[in-house]
Order: sequence, then C-alpha cells, then structure tokens
Amino acid sequence: MAQLRIALAQTNPVVGDIAGNADMLVEWTRRAAGRGAHLVVFPEMFLTGYPAEDLVLRSSFVEASITALSKAAARLAGEGLGDIPVVVGYLDRADLAPRVGQPKGAPLDAVALLHEGRVVTKSAKHHLPNYGVFDEYRYFVRGDRLPIFRLHGVDVAVAVCEDLWQDGGPVSVVAEAGAGLLVVPNGSPYETNKDDVRLELCARRAREAGCALAYVNMVGGQDELVFDGDSLVVDASGELVARAPQFEEDLFVTDLELPEGTGELGESRHDAHDGTVITVERVLLSAAPVEPYEPETPVVAERLDDLAEIYQALVLGVRDYVRKNGFRSVILGLSGGIDSALVATIAADAVGPERVHVVLMPSRYSSDHSITDAEELVRRQGVNAQVVPIADIVSAFEKEIELHGLAAENLQARVRGMLLMSLSNEHGHLVLTTGNKSELATGYSTLYGDSAGGFAPIKDVLKSVVWKLAEWRNAQPGQPPIPENSITKEPSAELRPDQRDTDSLPPYDVLDRLLRDYVERDMGRDELVAAGHDPELVTKIIRLVDLAEYKRRQYPPGPKITPKNFGRDRRLPITTRWRERL
Repeated sequence: MAQLRIALAQTNPVVGDIAGNADMLVEWTRRAAGRGAHLVVFPEMFLTGYPAEDLVLRSSFVEASITALSKAAARLAGEGLGDIPVVVGYLDRADLAPRVGQPKGAPLDAVALLHEGRVVTKSAKHHLPNYGVFDEYRYFVRGDRLPIFRLHGVDVAVAVCEDLWQDGGPVSVVAEAGAGLLVVPNGSPYETNKDDVRLELCARRAREAGCALAYVNMVGGQDELVFDGDSLVVDASGELVARAPQFEEDLFVTDLELPEGTGELGESRHDAHDGTVITVERVLLSAAPVEPYEPETPVVAERLDDLAEIYQALVLGVRDYVRKNGFRSVILGLSGGIDSALVATIAADAVGPERVHVVLMPSRYSSDHSITDAEELVRRQGVNAQVVPIADIVSAFEKEIELHGLAAENLQARVRGMLLMSLSNEHGHLVLTTGNKSELATGYSTLYGDSAGGFAPIKDVLKSVVWKLAEWRNAQPGQPPIPENSITKEPSAELRPDQRDTDSLPPYDVLDRLLRDYVERDMGRDELVAAGHDPELVTKIIRLVDLAEYKRRQYPPGPKITPKNFGRDRRLPITTRWRERL
C-alpha cells in the first residue's frame, strides 16, 4: 500500500475569464503545495468556466483555452510548483473533419494532466448529457480515452462528470485497468436533495471500479445555475472518507492509503459496455511511494438541512450574479408582503445591506400595515429605503387614457416597474424582481410591471416554500428577522380594495402540490386526476399555466433550485394548439 495526499480545489471560476481562472489555478496549487499535497484536482472546464454555452463554438475561445493550458503548465513549473501533478478541466478540440450534425470546430469538454511544465496527457468527456439544463450534443463531441497516471506508485484514473453518472464508458473499464484511485472533475449544479444522490452514486461507482473515488465539484453562481461544491471522497468499498462544505470555496485535502499499481505502461483498448471502445493510456510520473507520514484527520463537513440548502443557493446565486456582472448595488420594490421581504433579506445576506436599495411605492389601495411592515423590515435589515407614492402618478395616466378592470389594476404594477427601472438607469442598480414560482406558473405577474428587472431571486421557489424559508431565516440566531406580520398575513397584490390571492387561486399548499406534478413532473391531466387532484382545479390550473408561457419567456433569470425550473429546464412552445384534454 502507498500513501497519497490529494487536494480537491472546490473553486468558483468565472465563465470567459480564462486569464483570471489560470491565476486561480496557480494560487490554489501553491496553497495545496503548502499543505503537502501530492496531487491537485480542479473542476470540469475550470479554465473557461462552465457552462460556456455557445462560446465553445468560437474558434478564438477554444484557442484561448488551449493556449492558457500550456502557459499554465509552464507557469507552474516556473514558480516552483511543477512537481505537483495538476488535473484540470478545459476546452479543447478534436481533430475531426467538419460534417453536418457535428458542433462547429468539434469542441471537447476536456481534462488534462499538468506536470513538470508540460501537458502530460489529456482526454475528454465520453457521455454527453442532453437532459434538463444540459444540451451538450449541441456543443461537444465525445471523448474515448481513459488516462491513468502512476503517481508515487499509485495508478490514478481520470474521468469527467457525466461519465460517472452513466453506465458504460471510461468508468466501466477502471476496474479492468486496475486503478487505485479514480478522480472525477465535475460541474454539477445544485437542486434539492442532490447531495444524497451524489453520495450514493459515488459509493456505487467506487464499488464497481474497485478503487477509491474523489469527486470534485465547482461552487458558485452562473446565470441561473448554482454550483454547490459538496466535493467528496469514498473508499473502494463505497464508505465516505471525507466531504467538503456546501456553497463554499474550499481547498479540500484528504490522505488516502491506496494499493500500488502493477499495470504495464502504454496503451490498451477495452470494451466500454456501451457500444464503444475506450483506449486506456498509462503514463509514469513517479514509481516509488512517498516515505510514510502522519495523515491528517479526514474532515466530513456538516450537511445543511433542506431549507438551509435552498436559502444558501439563493444567496450564492444573487451574490455571484451581482459580482460577476459588475453591479455594485441592487434595488427592489418593497411592499410589506412576504415575497419582497424575503428577496430583500436574501439580497442583504448576499451583498450586504449597505448595497441594497428598496423603494416603498404605496398606492391608493395600500393598507396601513403594508407600509408599516415594509418600514419595519427596513429598520431590521438596515437597507437603504425611499418612499415614492404612486397614487398621483397613476392618476396622471388615468387622465390621459381610459382603463378598466385588470388593465387599470396592472397600470399600478407598471408604474412601479417604470420607477424601479428608472432608478436603476440613474444609479446603476440591478433590479431584483420579487415574483415566486407559483405566480410565474399561473401568470399572476404583470409584464413590464412586477416582472421588470434583471434578476429574479425566488423565481424557482413555490409560494409555500417562500413561507418556509422566511420562517427558517427567522430561526437563525444573530440574524435580523423578517417581520412576523409579513409572514402571517393573507397574501394580496393590493391592486383593488380588499383583494386577496385566494379570490382567484386555491390555497397555496393545494396549488403548489398540483404545480409540482404538472410543471416539474410533466404529468398530464388524467395523471393529475389519478394522483388525487381535484378535476375542476386541474382544468383551471393547466389552462392558466399554458396561457402564461409567453410571460415566462420575458421574465428575468433566477437561481434554479428545483429539478425543473422555468427557463433552462422547461421549454415549451408559445404558439401551439396542443392542450391537455380539458
């Protein structure tokens, strides 16, 4: 047996900032060297950031990635770090002739081994996910290699993200190839309960491969996706050895005792059990095991509960969207209701209350408690606030144009949206919208009104979960709480006298159960009724959801936290004659 100290770089790269990501690679490798690491592993497509979407189809972007990889290897050596092997994800291209149906330039979701100033070996993701938020047949061609390098006597294999999730391919030949450790760079976005799925997956693959497995994931927000870290190491029996924190950058160092490699160097071909053949490439870095040393105590970071996970995902999503897009401050309308109160609190936790601006915009229908509840939240959170009454502004519109019913109600929302966008234009604030998933699903939002903005923090949060998050946040010690009245009062848009959400919608716990089944599980009408939902309500809600598709297409992006969000996941035609049997 041989000892090996591995460092998993749970990092937050920025898409397109190839130079900055390369700087981060050098700095984190230096930190790993300071902790005595023998190997450093970075996430999937670390050098370019992930997902880079259509940037990967630009030859200039691919070339910049390839060039940065070689320069990073030379730089590591030049700064005295070349003796530490580094596994890093990057963007490469395959040597394939152009053909119809192949992504332009044949890009590869690649991984490379850097050592002693050079790129020693490289491979690419074999399984290309094409479900949910992933669309990788559009972007990449498939790899067909499994690199194995002998480091201090241990044979270390490398696979990429989806290759762990699918049967067959490179991971299926690891046992036959006889590796002692499998390292897997990942770009795995967060959704509820995914941490449990990851651990079970890694344990199963480790048992199948007959070796320890190190899973490294990135952390941070990228548009609608939030990456939660949660890197982990399991032994050959699938038992958890160590686990990194969630939603935090972390240099995660773990000591392992692993079998010494015995396989012959060179190349061999293996049946991948998915109709393809994988070429195993073995290279030698160092044959002799390291001198025995005292290992560090492995760390298993405490797991967050479900609501804590969701809240941290929303905070991280807002923080990185603001930071990575160069905004210095945010602004939102504060009504005194639960949605805007939660969004303001998330924003304050994400970027600091001094950079959060709220606008109270009472109308002729605003209740006294709505104003006082909003003012109380301002005091508790310490955010910047101003009051802009809209009654006279709405009246000025009404003098020039005659509106009735819903059009008149929506005018108030559009005046508020116009004021927020104007203040954003004047001061450079990012406008945060405050709509939740239940409202977006049923079309209970006003285009160019409450839907106007640049980012939507609770876009993927059902109303019933909004209340739970507010109560969870209030239970955290040392944190200024959301006013209790904002949580307990009956929800209302206050666009007409005595308006209540329940005037036209069922109770939110009933609605949200139906929306989960229809929106997130794609159940049709008959399935919904068979699942126990009221047939009349099913008919009504299906109609509302289907008719609101055009509104959702115009809604700002927001953090994805469920298995299927509006935007990257759920994509339906606006113009369609298809309707569930009503």
